[in-house]
Amino acid sequence: MNPFGYIIIFVSLLTVNIKAQTKQRLLLKNATAHIGNGKVIENSLIAIHHHTIELVADAKLTRINLSNYDTVIDLEGKHIYPGIIAPNCILGLQESESVRATSDFAEVGDFNPHIRSLIAYNAESKILETVKANGILYTQSTPREGFISGTSSILATEAWNWEDAVLKEDDGIHINFPKMIQKRGWWAEPQPSEKNGKYNEQLSSLITFFENALAYVHTSNITEKNLRFEAMRGIFNGTKNLYIHADYVRDIVSAIDFTKKFGIQKVVIVGGKDSYKVTKLLKENHIMVMLNRLHDLPDLPEAEIDILFKLPYLLHQDSILFCLQNQGDMEAMNARNIPFLAGTAACNGLTKEQALETITLNSAKIMGVDHLIGSLEAGKRASLLVSDGDILDMKTNHIILAYLNGKPIHLSNFQTELYQKYSKKLGVTD
Repeated sequence: MNPFGYIIIFVSLLTVNIKAQTKQRLLLKNATAHIGNGKVIENSLIAIHHHTIELVADAKLTRINLSNYDTVIDLEGKHIYPGIIAPNCILGLQESESVRATSDFAEVGDFNPHIRSLIAYNAESKILETVKANGILYTQSTPREGFISGTSSILATEAWNWEDAVLKEDDGIHINFPKMIQKRGWWAEPQPSEKNGKYNEQLSSLITFFENALAYVHTSNITEKNLRFEAMRGIFNGTKNLYIHADYVRDIVSAIDFTKKFGIQKVVIVGGKDSYKVTKLLKENHIMVMLNRLHDLPDLPEAEIDILFKLPYLLHQDSILFCLQNQGDMEAMNARNIPFLAGTAACNGLTKEQALETITLNSAKIMGVDHLIGSLEAGKRASLLVSDGDILDMKTNHIILAYLNGKPIHLSNFQTELYQKYSKKLGVTD
């Protein structure tokens, strides 16, 4: 073929591709849109162009030309939600708790701020498929163990690899703050408490590490880089969050004093079972909270049996910015239940829209990605869910459609395939 013929073919294909890319507009209409910021639009119009939400409006008040859209989907009777976020999670870092080789969330040593969880993220994890089917579109991939576990990142639950999945690299460093009191014993029995005999030593080691790191980052003529101290720069200059894992009053108060000593600006308490007891202190110091799994029992025998269920309402009442997360046993697979944690909060003081915020917009705010995800607003990424019913209610939660960055994603997985296989074999109908 004449070389000019190849050029003409190439230019033609390029023109077609450009035209396809410049259009690609999708309109979802008539669904009830739960925006994620407390607002609800009964008959909504949500327009998506490429990866971005272009329009969010009330169909009764807005006129549009349907011919401007390549695809129009009528979702009357359905509900649209922002994609759910799973903070502080080992999703993608562990496949099976009983198989050690599939766990890659911890490194040896006590001080590992330079360890980055995102490079260990397995985008082909089978567990990711199952949680994605229940609306978990983003996760904060978080390392574990040691005094300083490492650095977390925010990633999508559907991607080719971690480079493709990453939404925000190295958003913060995680510390397991020394506990003054240790609890021992089997979870189903009263847990005896005892003083941590190594508390002062552990706290002193942590302070020394931070002092050395602070001195390092303030040194102008560094001749040899220290990877551990380099990773701490963002903590001191306010570009990274410091996530302090602590549950009880004395530990939370000690942790706050610790952060004030080093002038750390962005602090998040992770766990926070006793956070409702120190809300004034949290508010004074602009400290955010990632509440641990609500479906749990209180540690103290004298505590109200439903105190963990009421934690979201108690923090909301005192204007503390908080979100829900699901750290604990089998946390990767149980991340799919995060919508139902919010449902529990909605049954114990919060409204349903306030509860929705605790797993969408609030999570995004705490992690510094609320300009990208967390709510259905024009200019944000088109990551959203369509459900037959209320996603916070396990009886009506049924996600039928989902978009991640404007692209439709598959909701089937090996669990749904097995269900369909044996339902067909046994003649079971829904």
